[in-house]
Amino acid sequence: MSFQTIPFIFLFLPAALILYRLVPGRAKDLMLVILSLLFYAWGDMAHLLILIFSMAFNYLAGAEIDNYLKAGRHGMARIAVIASAAADLALLSFYRYTGFFLSIFGVSYTPQDMPIGISFFTFTVLSYIFDIYYGKAEPERNIIRYAVYVSFFPKIISGPITEYGKIREQLADHPVTGPKFRSGIQLFLIGLFKKLLIADNLGETFQALQKSGDLASAGAWLGMVCYSLQLFYDFSGYSDMAIGLARMFGFEFEANFDHPYISDGVTDFWRRWHISLGQWFRDYVYIPMGGNRCSSRRLALNLLVVWILTGFWHGASWNFIFWGLYHGAWVLLDRFVIRMFFDKIPKPVRIGCTVLIAFFGWVFFFSPSLSSAFHWFGMMFGSAHLGFWNGATTYYLTGSLPVLILAVIFCSPKPGAYIEKLSLRTRNSAAVSVAGYVFLFAVCIAAMVSNTYTSFLYFKF
Repeated sequence: MSFQTIPFIFLFLPAALILYRLVPGRAKDLMLVILSLLFYAWGDMAHLLILIFSMAFNYLAGAEIDNYLKAGRHGMARIAVIASAAADLALLSFYRYTGFFLSIFGVSYTPQDMPIGISFFTFTVLSYIFDIYYGKAEPERNIIRYAVYVSFFPKIISGPITEYGKIREQLADHPVTGPKFRSGIQLFLIGLFKKLLIADNLGETFQALQKSGDLASAGAWLGMVCYSLQLFYDFSGYSDMAIGLARMFGFEFEANFDHPYISDGVTDFWRRWHISLGQWFRDYVYIPMGGNRCSSRRLALNLLVVWILTGFWHGASWNFIFWGLYHGAWVLLDRFVIRMFFDKIPKPVRIGCTVLIAFFGWVFFFSPSLSSAFHWFGMMFGSAHLGFWNGATTYYLTGSLPVLILAVIFCSPKPGAYIEKLSLRTRNSAAVSVAGYVFLFAVCIAAMVSNTYTSFLYFKF
């Protein structure tokens, strides 16, 4: 089940909010677990037991690791955490990477249907056992609260990835206040707008261009821009909806995106894009490997390992690994070369170059293979012999131009802040704000009814 569907908005969500409100305090967490498992089963009943097994296994593993640590048996605790992580990663690898590894040796393999959200809930349970082992948090003795942490329906499918140590206190106490509930609704509607009105429309243009075969250079550039903006509004829209839903049930998650397309450097970009994944790799891979407290050569190795793993996390193919290496190389250049004359470059130029680097990277992201990615680059630079511009380019640009302009405008926080400031200056600002969000909701529902359903891009990751 997706957040941007009629059944979720008009059936599941109202029922979930009412039931959560009606049950007594001690039963609220149990109700959240039941609702979350129902939500998961609605989308993937066949793999519900995989999720339950992962939850149960890591709950017991966390308790065992904690017992070893408290008994002073640190060697056994280390073995237990390695064995538990290996089991979790083996389960993830079976579904996501078996075909890729076998293909290296020329073995054909029919891939198994992948449990939805397996990359996200696997990283969630790994965070649980790692935080216990590193002493960042005590294990959750209340199994219901622990189950809420792993299976909470706003984040189970595509994150944000919540680290256990950062959210443990909220598991015990997450009251639903009026301001938090209202801000949750507002953020959910903003995310819905991003997905339905911007991302899906850009996606239609990109898919049409992609199906056209060879393109004029400008058409290939347009396709790259449309996909890059679509991916941002699709995934940041999902994250806004997830965080908004969490607030409706009393939880406060950290932002997952911070206007990445106004970044003035590659390192800055990756502090703003998919923040929860970046923090996960930083806390559980980069820092344990030594982080930046080591020689320059070891630092470069640490960063490359993180970026190879980041690419591989997104998909089991060489283009994703190449995408990870591509960004790893740029991060190294940013750290060791560009920073030496960084301040001498005008900020608009830095932002423009950063956006171009990110957009080029997304070509490897949307292409099914490395060869198709380089073919797309070839079209961008004129290898298809169709010239720079043709009638198809004009047609697709004209059709998508209003949405493209809107997408570019809202890449910056300034328009949103200006609209909010303007509404506060009006009389009866609260009524104006409510009317604005009601109108936004009505527009989104109209788009939902009239348009073909499009799943979130990150569902396949």
